[in-house]
Amino acid sequence: MKYNILGNTGLKVSELCLGTMTFGGGDGMWKAIGQLPQKEVNEIVKLSTDGGINFIDTANVYSEGISEQMTGKAIKDLGLNRHDLVIATKVRGKMNEGPNGSGLTKKHILQQADESLKRLGMDYIDLYQIHGFDPITPFEETLAALDNLVSSGKVRYIGCSNLAAWHIMKALSVSERERFVKFISLQAYYTIAGRDLEREIVPLLLDQKLGLMVWSPLAGGLLSGKFDRNSSPEDSRRVNFDFPPVNKDKAFDIVDVMRPIAESKGVSVAQIALAWLLHQKVVSSVIIGAKKVSQLEDNLKAVDVKLTEAELFNLDEVSKLPAEYPGWMIERQGGDRRA
Repeated sequence: MKYNILGNTGLKVSELCLGTMTFGGGDGMWKAIGQLPQKEVNEIVKLSTDGGINFIDTANVYSEGISEQMTGKAIKDLGLNRHDLVIATKVRGKMNEGPNGSGLTKKHILQQADESLKRLGMDYIDLYQIHGFDPITPFEETLAALDNLVSSGKVRYIGCSNLAAWHIMKALSVSERERFVKFISLQAYYTIAGRDLEREIVPLLLDQKLGLMVWSPLAGGLLSGKFDRNSSPEDSRRVNFDFPPVNKDKAFDIVDVMRPIAESKGVSVAQIALAWLLHQKVVSSVIIGAKKVSQLEDNLKAVDVKLTEAELFNLDEVSKLPAEYPGWMIERQGGDRRA
């Protein structure tokens, strides 16, 4: 396991991060994603930390708070040193039916930070992330609340998730102007079958020195190697929860290239998909989650997979984005200056 610096900080996080969406269950989509009881959660956390993972990501909305509770209990049950771990959670989603039960207002953020700390059984959060964009709350208000949490010692660093490039840049500008703490990372969807992030956001992250945490690196299981054009496993969550959106024809073209590479190395297709992400310069940590210990064991082995230049070229060719304006014009006009 390698440890990467997260953004423009000195904080070291494991290149794989344990995701906790499968902890707890509940109704609706949470039932489809996973319903792990505490005993199995403890096994997952132990296997992860034994494998070198020091980074755990959760959110207040996961299983309506149960995921945070189970994460904190697993750490306590296993006797893990909390200070050896980097614990991340998120705020934004609806936590009650009241008019202020969601969003990124100062009221909601400060309340939810306290409630997350209680559920986790901790006195500070390492990385507190806004879980998306709130179109009615000014960034000034949101960032003031986050700055308050850092000043109070309840939060060490702040990050964001599921934002557009202009959202991130505007937030960084507000923090610069108001002298608030800045986002150090983005958590976003990025896979070899979904490289949209590379158009605007990846250049921004590299330029502004923000870390990238990748969620759903196997495109909701579609890149696990268990799917093909003619069949899908009955126990897959995509059967009942077909998310995230993917161009499946293109995804299966990519799987067709990954499969022989996997066979030549004696590894799974999933490990090739994860290894491709680990070879991307912009990626700080790849979030892996599992409903079964066997899935986690397989995913953990991805850190040992090395892809050759030829293999990376073939994977890039089959998965690359079609050219779009202004990207193709910037590339064309910039050639003389780069030379």
